Amino acid sequence: MTRALPFVVELALVLYALIDCLQTDEILVRNLPKIVWVFIILLFPFVGPIAWLVAGRPERTGPAGSGTLWGPRQRAPRQAPPRPKGPDDDPDFLKGL
Repeated sequence: MTRALPFVVELALVLYALIDCLQTDEILVRNLPKIVWVFIILLFPFVGPIAWLVAGRPERTGPAGSGTLWGPRQRAPRQAPPRPKGPDDDPDFLKGL
């Protein structure tokens, strides 16, 4: 059982890094093209995934915890709710007078 543990940890690390790399947009990948990162992750089972996590993943922006498991959270800018119109500002109401 103890001999299988390093293999399981290594396999989990490779799978996590590979899925993360494949789901990341090509534009956001740092330092190398995405296809090169995939080959590095697969050819160097322990070093490749760690290199991806340190040097290839997109940088997180904003305060700590603002991102999701797969990258930074994209939010639309907040807009103020529309103010209610008064009767004198409503063209349909003024037409009826």
